[in-house]
Amino acid sequence: MTSYTLADIAKHIGAELVIADVDNSATSVTVINGLATLANANAAQVAFLANSKYVTQLASTKASAVIISPQALAQCPVSALVMDNPYMGYALLANLLDTTPKSADGVHASAVIAKDAVLGDNVSIGANAVIESGAKLDDNVSIGVGCFIGKHVHIEKNTQLWSNVSVYHQVSIGQNCLIQANTVIGSDGFGYAPVNGVKKWHKIPQLGRVIIGNNVEIGASTTIDRGALEDTIIKDGVILDNQIQIAHNVIIGENTAIAACSVIAGSTRVGKNCTIAGLVGINGHITVSDNCVFTAMSMVTKNIHEAGVYSSGMPAEPNKKWHKTNARVKRLDSLTKRVKELEKLLENK
Repeated sequence: MTSYTLADIAKHIGAELVIADVDNSATSVTVINGLATLANANAAQVAFLANSKYVTQLASTKASAVIISPQALAQCPVSALVMDNPYMGYALLANLLDTTPKSADGVHASAVIAKDAVLGDNVSIGANAVIESGAKLDDNVSIGVGCFIGKHVHIEKNTQLWSNVSVYHQVSIGQNCLIQANTVIGSDGFGYAPVNGVKKWHKIPQLGRVIIGNNVEIGASTTIDRGALEDTIIKDGVILDNQIQIAHNVIIGENTAIAACSVIAGSTRVGKNCTIAGLVGINGHITVSDNCVFTAMSMVTKNIHEAGVYSSGMPAEPNKKWHKTNARVKRLDSLTKRVKELEKLLENK
């Protein structure tokens, strides 16, 4: 386990180190080997306060130091790592202390690699992975156990795929990307033509690709369909959570974040710097502006032209109350008619 002094940590995360009074035994050379919550930290660990609702835990924390904002410093009884954005400090320290291994180490003997596949320097390929003809893996790419890399796929440097990721033919993935287990990239979009108006379908081959930019992270069991004619495009800096469905020809702008179980139908364009919460559904063939926020369970059915926060999901409430509300909703049409009749009567007086 790697250890760092408080002085090392302060320098790494860009914080000011404030040593507490003599009651706290921490000094600038105190050795830290972990990161924990305020409630559970011990003397070899650093905690952080990024949410004011946990401020009451400061008084009893046993951490050697707390990453904290200048505004909360006066309430901190132990040494402090002071910075304007404590949550970013937590993220930077977590990266420093991260012990997650690579998804593969070296090229396993059971990996099946086409003779004309091109591997850069320091490429790692796990057991039972398949790299097909014409694939190109740039320097420091890591391919996990059981992955499938299709024909003419290009994966750029420092990108890592965890186990059982499937990347279909002609997909392009940029630099410094991270793709979690069981994700599928480049599968067929949902394209079918009805046959003579009857309930029979003729499959439409999906001739486009998937293009993924740099510094993109994709969660586990997410699916990104290839384009029908043009490409499905995930631009630089996008982060996708687990179990998301991105349909064919969707374009997602830079630095947009999408939480778990959200779905985007085909040929929709989502702008940059958007935040899409869990269980959001976005219809096909629409455009969403930059800098939009959709709260959980929103249903987006038309173009969004202005930045802002949008909601449509109904939060849960006690069952009896919900039944009463639902009964009233069902009476809205008749109530509307009655109001219009009353308005007419008033106008005629």
